[in-house]
Amino acid sequence: MHQFNLSKQSDGNFSIEGELTFSSLNKKTIHSFDFLKQTQETHIDLTKVSAADSAGLALLLEWIKHSKQHNIKLVLKGIPHQLKTLAALSSIDLNEYTIDID
Repeated sequence: MHQFNLSKQSDGNFSIEGELTFSSLNKKTIHSFDFLKQTQETHIDLTKVSAADSAGLALLLEWIKHSKQHNIKLVLKGIPHQLKTLAALSSIDLNEYTIDID
């Protein structure tokens, strides 16, 4: 099983290590939004994501949707190229949520 790890760095700052793929995500991961409820602004660092597919994109979109519904500012840092490509192919604009560090 491939690993997915979301870890808290400080209040409102989280990082993801491992894979954002069908094999690494499960229902508990996909439906877990508790970390988003901790502050009014949440930053997620994705620079240590080693692989991503459409399941990873779906997870990010669920977090974005949840954040919008609860008036939480969500900032994504270092979105992997695979996710940017999938989003573009799906006509999804992640730029509103992105800090590019490329």
